[in-house]
Amino acid sequence: MTTAIFSDGRPMAEAEFLAIGETPERIELFDGSLHVTPAATPLHQLVSRRLANTMDAGAEAAGLLVLEAVNVRINPSRIPIPDLVISSVINLEELVIDASAIRLVCEIISPSNASTDRVLKMHYYAAGRIPWYLLVDPSARTLQLFRLVGDTYVEEFVAKDGDVLHLSKPVVATIDLAELLPRV
Repeated sequence: MTTAIFSDGRPMAEAEFLAIGETPERIELFDGSLHVTPAATPLHQLVSRRLANTMDAGAEAAGLLVLEAVNVRINPSRIPIPDLVISSVINLEELVIDASAIRLVCEIISPSNASTDRVLKMHYYAAGRIPWYLLVDPSARTLQLFRLVGDTYVEEFVAKDGDVLHLSKPVVATIDLAELLPRV
C-alpha cells in the first residue's frame, strides 16, 4: 500500500495521511510531504525505553502519560512522530494526539536525522506551543533541555557525560546520563 502513495506527487492532506494506517515504516507528515525513515537502531530504542521508564513515576504522580513514537498533530499538514512525549490524559484509542495535549517532547538523535531533530522538528514543536523539548544525543553523550519562550526554544540545561538532570516540570524526574546511555 505504501508504494502507491508516493506516486501521486501532490501535497497530502491529513485525512489521506491517516488513511495510510499502520505500516512497518515510520511515516511522518511534513507540510504535506511524507518523511519516511527506517526503524530506529537498537541503541536508539534502548535509550527511549530507559528514558520512558525514568519518567513514568513522575508522570503518573502528575496525572500525565509517557508515550513513545506517537503521531502528534502540530497542524493538519504537520504530524511528526517524536521518540517520546509526556502528555495530558488523552483518548488512547485515537491515532493522533493534538500538540495542545503535549507537555514535553523528546527526540533521540541518530546520525541520519540530526538536522531534522535539531532544526526542523524543533521549529515544528515550537510552532505547536509544546512547552518543553528534550534532545538526547547518544553519540555525543549529551542531553539538552529547552523551554519554550515566546515562539522559540531557549536552552534551559545541558548535561554531558556524568551529569544528572533534575526535572521539576512537567514531571519530577532525575535523569542520570550514565544510566541512560550505555557504553557502546
